[in-house]
Amino acid sequence: MPTIQKDETTGGKALPSHAKVVVIGGGVVGCSILFHLAKFGWKDVILLERDELTSGSSWHAAGQIHTISSDPNISRLQGYTIDLYKEIEETSGHSVGLHMTGGFYLASNKEWYDYLKRERSKARYMGLHQEFISPAEVAERHPLIDPKHYYAALWDDQDGDLDPSGATYAFAKSARVHGAQYFTHTPVTATTQRADGSWDVNTPRGVVNAEIIVNCGGLWAREVGKMGGLNVPVQPMEHHYLLTEKIDEIANFGSRLPCGIDYEANIYFRQEREGMLLGTYEPVGTPWKVGGTPWDFGHELLQPNLDNIADRLELAFERIPALAEAGIKDAINGPFTFGPDGNPMIGPVPGMTNYWCAVGVMAGFCQGGGVGLTMAEWMIDGEPSIDVWAMDVARFGDWATPDWGTVKSTENYERRFVMTFPNETLPKGRVQQTTALYDRLVSKGARMGQSFGLENALWFANDPSDAWEDPTFERNRSHDYVAAECAAVRSGVGGIEVANFAKHVIKGAGAREWLNKTMAGFIPKPGRIALTPTITEKGRLYGDLTVACLADDHFMLFGSGVMQDAHSRFFARTLPDEVTHENQTAEWHGIALSGPKSRELLSRITRDDVSAEGMKFRDCRETFVGGVPV
Repeated sequence: MPTIQKDETTGGKALPSHAKVVVIGGGVVGCSILFHLAKFGWKDVILLERDELTSGSSWHAAGQIHTISSDPNISRLQGYTIDLYKEIEETSGHSVGLHMTGGFYLASNKEWYDYLKRERSKARYMGLHQEFISPAEVAERHPLIDPKHYYAALWDDQDGDLDPSGATYAFAKSARVHGAQYFTHTPVTATTQRADGSWDVNTPRGVVNAEIIVNCGGLWAREVGKMGGLNVPVQPMEHHYLLTEKIDEIANFGSRLPCGIDYEANIYFRQEREGMLLGTYEPVGTPWKVGGTPWDFGHELLQPNLDNIADRLELAFERIPALAEAGIKDAINGPFTFGPDGNPMIGPVPGMTNYWCAVGVMAGFCQGGGVGLTMAEWMIDGEPSIDVWAMDVARFGDWATPDWGTVKSTENYERRFVMTFPNETLPKGRVQQTTALYDRLVSKGARMGQSFGLENALWFANDPSDAWEDPTFERNRSHDYVAAECAAVRSGVGGIEVANFAKHVIKGAGAREWLNKTMAGFIPKPGRIALTPTITEKGRLYGDLTVACLADDHFMLFGSGVMQDAHSRFFARTLPDEVTHENQTAEWHGIALSGPKSRELLSRITRDDVSAEGMKFRDCRETFVGGVPV
């Protein structure tokens, strides 16, 4: 049964009136951020926790750790997290209860085997190493597993388990060793921004003025966000795992058994004392406290609903037969926070000053160390050392409403161990934003996808009833349709909506000079267009933009619609005072024409000379098309 530890050393300390950074929330993620900031040299940092450290989700986590993630950069950070536990245990003198048993990723058929081969390739690219083993080797390493159900398994030496409370306290105490402070029983009641961009953080023990605040609210991420005027589209979900009574085979095995994940059965498992822990992601997810998390919650568990996991238990008992004979000692049902796509939401919040988030980190003990590293690098150095777009809070805009967040978080919870294909579009939370052409495109057979909340055409079928996909890693059924579209454009003319491309307007006397510093390529003269990469201060690629020069101090930038908030955030951080930026993506709609007959078509709907001589390649101008300004 999970328990909450107590730290009696912080209660009598006086709360400082100022801090460079205030971290709100004392779960594993908040404590990791505090540790990394202090370790990297920022000592004037504090953490505020409304109750005890780990209160909320961290204390009842299953504690299983693994490196594999669908995003290779997240896999790399998970590997970093696992390696970090020995350091913080040494620094703090506090045990994390680490068991490096190694672990299996079990493939019950060739499809899952092929999936794991792809995951292994990505992980190896990131410096992580796994190996495939046979079902017989699985049974040799874990005698409770019936090998007849499996095709193969991917083995990782780095997988294992730990004590969630111990790991959280090890982060917090290591942070204190490096000069940081944390305060328990200090709830945050309000956050108010001053004119200078700093934040007043109100608590019953006084007010702390912080240069930066970090929302690590966990189950209360939404409530902490609302204090600062921010919508955080995450959703707490109920989650079950079981603890068995003593199993003789485990007691007599002689060494600790490996942990594992069975994707098809939707289960994860590990040894717990002389029994087993068995967890699952329910086929019908149960959102918890959709309207808001009560402030007095924290040390409680929820009533188990074993009927909701009965089918998963049946599969688990088939594949690990000893479980069917073992008594159930405890059934744990506790809430933890899930994000709309299953990944964390971290980083500086676009459109806000000095407000950062690290929320929705559902795999906190796999990812917490990596999230702390990334956040500290980002704050101190201006950018993280690797690409963390898959976790960037900027991938969700204002369109990501609380209701949408609940629907998508539930969908992704239910799909936690479900295979996702590169050509797959998920059904929940769809048709949220559309363009004026949406109905016409659908009637013409468009297969629609969603990009940054906006519906967009992916390809066209001959008949609307045929605009469906068969999710696959191989050549998909849209291939011939897309090939026909390409052939038609190469020989004639075709159009594609550009509503889901970002449009940024840059104006001011220093606009060209700023663009020359920000872009790696040539900045065009008035009336011309150039394609150029966007680079950060450290020379890293941050985008690929098309720059149109409308006047010497007036530019329009076209780029990734998905990254529009990330680019806006980057521009706001680097723009000089005399230059302005405005994201006008929602104000502009259009169609890009391509093909050898595109000029002929355009000449029918505009009075301008759009011949090869009248409008050269990469020319741009403001004009009228069909009586509409463009």
